[in-house]
Amino acid sequence: MITGISIVSVWVLDQVRALVAKGALSPGVMATSDCQGDHDVLAGRGVEFTQEPAERPYGVEAIMRDDSGNWISTA
Repeated sequence: MITGISIVSVWVLDQVRALVAKGALSPGVMATSDCQGDHDVLAGRGVEFTQEPAERPYGVEAIMRDDSGNWISTA
């Protein structure tokens, strides 16, 4: 274990990194207080969005894709 940095083993960290690199990680979710504003900033920096900000029952949501193909929802 890496004390002070992580509560999981190096093996688990390596497995997660491998999944992220393959684009095989389940969709992630990040909370934001300004989905539209964050979308505008990130899109301006070249982040690929598969779904523009849209009103949902739980708030505004946008979906982006990382450079390995993993989907990340911001809401």
